[in-house]
Amino acid sequence: FVVGGSWGDSGTTGRKIVCDTYGGRGRIGGGCFSSKDPTKVDRSAAYYSRYVAKNIVANGLARRCEVEVAYAIGKAQPVSLCVDTFGTGKFDDEKLLEIVKKNFNFEVGNIISELDLRKPVYHKTSCYGHFGDPQFTWEKAKKIVW
Repeated sequence: FVVGGSWGDSGTTGRKIVCDTYGGRGRIGGGCFSSKDPTKVDRSAAYYSRYVAKNIVANGLARRCEVEVAYAIGKAQPVSLCVDTFGTGKFDDEKLLEIVKKNFNFEVGNIISELDLRKPVYHKTSCYGHFGDPQFTWEKAKKIVW
């Protein structure tokens, strides 16, 4: 993910991401999941952000959580990362961001590896949705250390 220009992102697009996510309830990047391989953060970072937010809630660190992440083409690490618990956090959002950075690696190669995104599950996601199926790696919970 360190190649820029058309070699790194050819501009392919499919169904808009709002159709495949939360129907406007949560913030989105405006791209799509369909037709994107896991090296494209439209797909992989959206899955990972959900994974992180679900883990914050599953570990009792908040009742509600949204993870916002931004990448630049040619950069493996995010240029911005934020946590918003809408006032429901066990700690303030800045402390939760520290906990997130300690427990999760948002580097694109790590996301692909940790969530096993090279595994062919995308036919199922396109037919039955990207979220909610406990078989998907991004729907699983892990122990968070703080």
